[in-house]
Amino acid sequence: MTITDWPVYERPREKLLRFGARNLSDTELLAIFLRTGTTGKSAVELARNLINHFGSLGNLFSADKTTLCNFHGVGTAKYAQLQAILEMSRRTLSERLERGHVMNTPQLVRDFLNLSLANKQHEIFMAIFLDAKHHMIATDELFTGTLTQASVYPREVVKRALYHNAAAIIFAHNHPSGSAEPSQADKTLTLTLKKALDLVDVKVLDHFIIGKNEVLSFAEQNLM
Repeated sequence: MTITDWPVYERPREKLLRFGARNLSDTELLAIFLRTGTTGKSAVELARNLINHFGSLGNLFSADKTTLCNFHGVGTAKYAQLQAILEMSRRTLSERLERGHVMNTPQLVRDFLNLSLANKQHEIFMAIFLDAKHHMIATDELFTGTLTQASVYPREVVKRALYHNAAAIIFAHNHPSGSAEPSQADKTLTLTLKKALDLVDVKVLDHFIIGKNEVLSFAEQNLM
């Protein structure tokens, strides 16, 4: 049975139009993106198989081209569409951060960082540079490391802050292992960067650690 044979109220696209995207399951949302299934499988069945295979939407989105395209029913066209959707989502959040006061929209910051870093396979250290009114000026991926650590150089961070004429900064890095618990090295690095930036009158507002299913804020944990 194809989706067109289903009752109208059960079809993912019609459900979305009637009830809104938030009321659809991961499988139904993915099925709308896929549009078509394969021989003998509807788009919903293909979507369900994909999520079961990769474990979650997050893991699916972070899969590389070869891995994803090796799955029957997904080719380079769908891979390209998926990457475009992810980038449009990230840019949309970035635009909203540029327009608003970052400290008044903490969940937006978390969402942006989570989308940017959560599913990276290697550790990445990034910064959000802010002006005096805490509007976002720019974001930079400053350092990339191995699966366990990244080499972060305070001198280079200070140079980038001065380049952007930043008044404040938010740091973030991911833990590919999954846990967002800060290590002693993370704590030491944050204090070192804070002291270095204090010398050039740039305030460090927060440092986020992005895990697989959680985001930890140093400021909320009183680690600043």
